[in-house]
Amino acid sequence: MFTLLQLVECLNKDNEALKKENQNLRDAINLLKGEQGKPTIPGKTKEKQGNVSSGEEIKKREVKGKRKSKAKKDKIKVDRTQICKVDKSILPEDAVFKGYEPIIVQEILITTDNVEYSREKYYSPSQKKTYLGELPIGVKGEFGPGTKTLVCTLKHSGNMSEPKIAEFLGNGGISISQSTISRILTNDESDFAKEKDDIFLAALASTPYHQVDDTTVKVNGETHYSQIFCNPFYTAFFTVPHKDRLTILDILLCGKERTYLFDSHAFDLLSEFNISQKIIGQIMQLKKEGGMSEEEMQEMLDTLYPKRKKGKNNKKRIMEAGAIAAYRQQTDIPLVDILLSDDAPQFKKLTEAQALCWIHDGRHYNRLNPIVPLNVKILNTFKTSYWDFYGDLLKYKTSPTPEKADILSAKFDRIFSTKTGYEDLDDRIEKTSKKKEALLLLLKHPELPLHNNAAELAARVEKRRQDVSLQTKSKQGTEAKDAFLTVVETAKKLGVNIYKYMADRISKKFNLPSLAELITQKFLLQTE
Repeated sequence: MFTLLQLVECLNKDNEALKKENQNLRDAINLLKGEQGKPTIPGKTKEKQGNVSSGEEIKKREVKGKRKSKAKKDKIKVDRTQICKVDKSILPEDAVFKGYEPIIVQEILITTDNVEYSREKYYSPSQKKTYLGELPIGVKGEFGPGTKTLVCTLKHSGNMSEPKIAEFLGNGGISISQSTISRILTNDESDFAKEKDDIFLAALASTPYHQVDDTTVKVNGETHYSQIFCNPFYTAFFTVPHKDRLTILDILLCGKERTYLFDSHAFDLLSEFNISQKIIGQIMQLKKEGGMSEEEMQEMLDTLYPKRKKGKNNKKRIMEAGAIAAYRQQTDIPLVDILLSDDAPQFKKLTEAQALCWIHDGRHYNRLNPIVPLNVKILNTFKTSYWDFYGDLLKYKTSPTPEKADILSAKFDRIFSTKTGYEDLDDRIEKTSKKKEALLLLLKHPELPLHNNAAELAARVEKRRQDVSLQTKSKQGTEAKDAFLTVVETAKKLGVNIYKYMADRISKKFNLPSLAELITQKFLLQTE
C-alpha cells in the first residue's frame, strides 16, 4: 500500500518537474524569438503561491509577555506654550475660571537658515601670506552641517533617491544639485566608515553570539554580496565580491592581514574537507611553525599542485583550514564563539560552535507538497509536532534548567526518529535529526534566538535600498553605503535618534557618546 502511494507521489513530483522544465524551454525559445516568456502571476491563495512561511505556527506558540504602554504624550517635547483665551463677551455672569485644558499639537517648520559669513582678511607683506577668519567648526563648503545631516538622513533612514532629495530641498529653499548630494553621501567627511569599524569591533568584544546572513547586491553592474552581522546590540553591513569561508574570516579579522596556521585543528579540518592523506602528509612537511603569510601559503600550494589549473577546490579547502586555525589562535581581534546562521556552507566550521535557524529548517517541511490525502494528513500531523516542540524551546528560554534540557533533548530524538511511510518527509526528518547539535545549542546557551530573523530583516533593509538605488558605482560609494546602513540600523537597536546622532557627528560637536561606547555599556549592564 505504502509503496503504491509513494509511487504516486514520485510520479507527481516528476510530472511537476517536467512541466517546469518544459515551460523554461518554451520561455528560452520565446526569448530567442524576441518575445517574452510566461509572466509570473501570483495565485489567489497561499497554497498556489507556494507559501513557505512559518509565521502563523510560531505566533500560536510564542510566550506572551506584558505589552509595553505606547502612550506618546510623555515622549513629545513641548517647544512653546500658547494660551487660547475665551471670548469674555460670550461668558455668563456666573462663569468661574477653572484653569486650563491642555492639548498638544505636533508641528514642524521647514525653513532655511542661509548664512553669509564675512571672514576677516589680512595680508602680511613680510610673510607674503593671507590670513582669514576661521569658519565655525563643522562648516565646510557651500552647505552647512544641517543640510548635510538632512541629506544623509533622507537617504539612509528615509530611503529617498538623490533626485527626490534634491526636489525636497529645492522646495524648502535650498539650491543643491544631485551631483553635490552624491558627493555629500560618498565623501564621508565625518568618517562614518571609522564609526562602522568601531561598532563591529565593540560588538565582537562585548556580545556573546552573532547572527549572520547574506544577500546579493550590485556594484557597477557586477554581482556582489552584502554580508550582514548582527544581534540585539548592532547590525553591520559588508559588501564583498565573494561569499565563502575566507571572505567571512576576513570580515571577522576586521582588516587584519589573513595568516595561515597548520596545527592539530587545521589537520582535523583537512580530513573533514576530504583532503587526501598524501597531500596532508606533504603539508606536514612543508608547514612552518608559528604561521604563514599569504605569500608563503601560495608558495606551498604551488609546491603541492605544480600544475596551477589542477586542485582548485582542494587549494581552497587547504587555505580555509589554515586560515580558520590561525583565526582561532590569534589574540589581536576578539574571537566569535558562536555564529547563528542558516545552513549555508560558508558559515560552517569558522567558530567554536554554530547554531542553526529553526525557521529555515521548518521551511523545508512547508515546501513538501503531497497529493495523496494520507500523506497530506501525515505531513500536517508531523508539522504540528514540529512547531509544538519549537514552542517548548521558547518556554525553556524563559526558565532554563539542566533537567528541562535533558527532557527536550530526549524529545527531539523521539520526534526526529519518526518513520511515517511518506518517503520525502522521512528524508527531511532524517536531515533535521543530523543537525541536532546546532539546532539545540540553545539548551547550553539559552540567550540564543531560535531563528535568524534579525539578520533576514537586515537583509531586507538592503533590498529595500536597492528598490530606490539599484546599485553603487564605486568602491568609495559602496563603503559609504555600508557605513551609513550600519550606523542607522545600530542606532535603531540602541534607541538613538539617528538624525541627532548624525547632526552631532557632521557638525563635529561630538557631544553624544559613540555607538561603540553604547554597545559596551549595554553589554556591561546586561552582565551585572
